[in-house]
Amino acid sequence: MRLAYGITAALLTGGATLSLVTGHPAGAQMAQNDDAQMSRVVPRAGAPASFAELTAQLQPAVVNISTRQRVEVGSTDPFAGTPLEGMFNQRRGRQPQQPQTRQAQSLGSGFIISADGVVVTNNHVINPPGTRSTLESVTVTLEDGTEYEAEVLGADEASDLAVLKINRREAFPFVRFGDSSQARVGDWVIAIGNPFGLSGSVTSGIVSAVYRNTGQGGAYDRYLQTDAAINRGNSGGPLFDMQGNVIGINNAIFSPSGGSVGLGFAIPAEIAAPIVQQLRLGQDIQRGYLGVSIQPVAGDLADALGLPQNRGEFIQSVVPGEAADRAGLRAGDVVISVNDQPITNNQTLSFLVANIRPGQRVPVELIRNGDRRRVNVEVGRRPSEEQLRQSQQGFGPENQDQIPQSGGAETDMTRGSTGLSVLPLNPQIRQQLGLDPDVNGLVIAGVDPSSDAAAKGLQRGDVILAVSERAVGSVADLEAAIRQARAANRSAVLLRVQRSGRPPQSVAIRLR
Repeated sequence: MRLAYGITAALLTGGATLSLVTGHPAGAQMAQNDDAQMSRVVPRAGAPASFAELTAQLQPAVVNISTRQRVEVGSTDPFAGTPLEGMFNQRRGRQPQQPQTRQAQSLGSGFIISADGVVVTNNHVINPPGTRSTLESVTVTLEDGTEYEAEVLGADEASDLAVLKINRREAFPFVRFGDSSQARVGDWVIAIGNPFGLSGSVTSGIVSAVYRNTGQGGAYDRYLQTDAAINRGNSGGPLFDMQGNVIGINNAIFSPSGGSVGLGFAIPAEIAAPIVQQLRLGQDIQRGYLGVSIQPVAGDLADALGLPQNRGEFIQSVVPGEAADRAGLRAGDVVISVNDQPITNNQTLSFLVANIRPGQRVPVELIRNGDRRRVNVEVGRRPSEEQLRQSQQGFGPENQDQIPQSGGAETDMTRGSTGLSVLPLNPQIRQQLGLDPDVNGLVIAGVDPSSDAAAKGLQRGDVILAVSERAVGSVADLEAAIRQARAANRSAVLLRVQRSGRPPQSVAIRLR
């Protein structure tokens, strides 16, 4: 389950609600109004009175996909997954427990792209996320109800794509990828798939947005949005333009109810087609990687940095030894372009870097302490999604550390401006928090629950290392940073915060 904009987004397999959609441009011509001598837009000739003929041609190439999986369920061993696994049973004289499994199924959609039966679908249709499952079989069902067993030629979690092959020697109807880069907002599209197991369902709509960033993050958070109805089971199905080309692969929806509310998303064909070709040939997919944790420069963060909204991405941390570290990038830098392509909401750093060949040297433009710099980076190779998940460490509420109360060390200005009560670090507090002796800063002794700092997840025991890129060692340092921010008409300050057992992270806090 993933969240975006406060609305649940779930995968659109048999029990989910995540799907994506794209479109193709509808042309328009300008006509002259002889009476008013004013130009007006005339809809392109041929806007469909019916989708029946197009649907009849395309529907035979759209298939339903069902899978059987063996899912491992939770163990009663409290040491499961640790080096002490099995000790629980040994202490009680029991035989080691065998892994418990159960049968599971998933449903989705797909489409045939060649006469020999190559099928494209979503990876999450055959490999449901969040489960420890083993795929046992895949069945592809054609429009006429004929069922075929299929093998998996390749699957890619990062792009959520998978390629199957029907194990029969006969000619199948098929469709082709189109050019999604030509899609325009307002173009007609139709989606065909298997929502809620209702095979061959057809819905229509328009392209609502192109290259939509949903806020999910990752290398391929760049979709085409549509208002064509997309529901559970539509995942992996095609989104067609009016020429019958596949310009998107339905992948996700935003919905408070689990059903379609007209916010559907599809993987653009221009992204999907090259990956599908590599998977079809059994090739290893290599993506570029910098080795940074990033955050869009937007909202309070942009205000705290004094930078324009939605331009560039802020580096929270740098992975030691990876490409960014070797090139000299560091936490606090704002990357504004890669390979001379600007970073925006619709063209993220992750997307740009993932589509650069590992080993290639590219220029990276950044802002550091208000100064623009340009460095060359030799792009590394992106780890697997599982490796990335294991390495990511969030910054959120957890058990509060036992530290002294403030005792009045903070001033009214500090409390009133940030909602934080702070104390200078001393040897006793460092020991309690498990910090190295050379760590300097201010420890948070209290947080006003109604403050923006509380909303951002700050808590007692967190250590403020720097404010607006300047180290702080006393309450007076924090006060000075607040005064400077107000003098510059900034509504927020950027705190560099250390939590015990976590890497430092920068958090923008609104001033009150």
